Amino acid sequence: MGVILYVSVKSFLAVITLAALTACRGASSGSGAEAEVAGNGKVNVGRNPFGALPDGRAVEIFTISNAAGMQVRTIPYGAIVVSIKVPDRAGAMGDVVLGFDALDGYLKQPPYFGAVVGRYGNRIAKGVFAIDGTTFRLAVNNGPNHLHGGVKGFDKLLWRGEMFLRGGEAGVIYSLTSPDGDEGYPGTLNVKVTYTLSAGNTLTVDYDATTDKPTVVNLTQHSYFNLGGGGDILNHRLTIDADRFTPVDATLIPTGELAPVEGTPFDFRQPALIGARIDADHEQIRNGGGYDHNWVLNGTPPALRHAAKLEDPASGRTLDVSTTEPGLQFYSGNFLDGTLTGKGGRVYQKRAALCLETQHFPDSPNHPDFPSTVLRPGARYQSKTVFAFGVAR
Repeated sequence: MGVILYVSVKSFLAVITLAALTACRGASSGSGAEAEVAGNGKVNVGRNPFGALPDGRAVEIFTISNAAGMQVRTIPYGAIVVSIKVPDRAGAMGDVVLGFDALDGYLKQPPYFGAVVGRYGNRIAKGVFAIDGTTFRLAVNNGPNHLHGGVKGFDKLLWRGEMFLRGGEAGVIYSLTSPDGDEGYPGTLNVKVTYTLSAGNTLTVDYDATTDKPTVVNLTQHSYFNLGGGGDILNHRLTIDADRFTPVDATLIPTGELAPVEGTPFDFRQPALIGARIDADHEQIRNGGGYDHNWVLNGTPPALRHAAKLEDPASGRTLDVSTTEPGLQFYSGNFLDGTLTGKGGRVYQKRAALCLETQHFPDSPNHPDFPSTVLRPGARYQSKTVFAFGVAR
């Protein structure tokens, strides 16, 4: 297949209230305006200054909240999710994603905390792929391979942000134009990413993109989750709705095999503690590295279907992930090493958090048998992922 077609995304602006439209006008424009808030009693969205880039452009922070107390904060730099606060079983609020208290932390090459990564999330072997017989060469920024869009991927760009209210939902629409040749990718790509918070504690991420030349696209959200709000994630329970995964070589590039999870440390079809097998004697878990692999999700994309469940028995917090994507990258925070100090002075040690990145498979442009990531003029890239937070009593 050469064209990506996913479920339709709701019209972004069709039913935005006049109050919200007025409030969002000029968002991320560098105006340095005082706080602006729009709400309807069920959900609220507002914006405040958050700092400035080295070139002087202002960056604002958008705060989305609901009557249940859930709060999501996000910035247009990298379309980053800065924080997600949700209640535990006792009703105490806690921040369940890694990040920084100030913009400066995100400018010092952190490991993609909370960002939207692209054009191509995950790895492309040796930074090379071909479309219709033409070879394209990308930056090599992860050992011998291309990772998460290159040296200056979407995580390091300032997006345009707009707030919206829509019925019982509120959120932020981020948009970006990536020019032809950006990081070596062909075609001008126009991208929108929408964060929507509901009254029922779900955060939905909608992706939309078009191009004027054939290109490859694979966008994902790279938040690092720790439902306990501290410590490590070894006592979290994880379920992944996948019978197969994609084994990788020593540089984390898929071999092309779709291997069964049965009988391996990669079998999360039933809830399992992450720490139970993370150091197992298995060829795919080298030297205590842990998990950084793609699971082949059950079901048929582009249907929206359940992909994974994460549970923290101590706090009672739960996270259910549903997606239209064919794959899920589970990364267990192996490369965190204590050199980063984040929100509240917390030092981020190895396995302090994990990522559940909904995606197409790594290196898909070089594996014709994998679901295609090619986007052509006249087609739309559309993808949806839903993060539903809850509490186990």
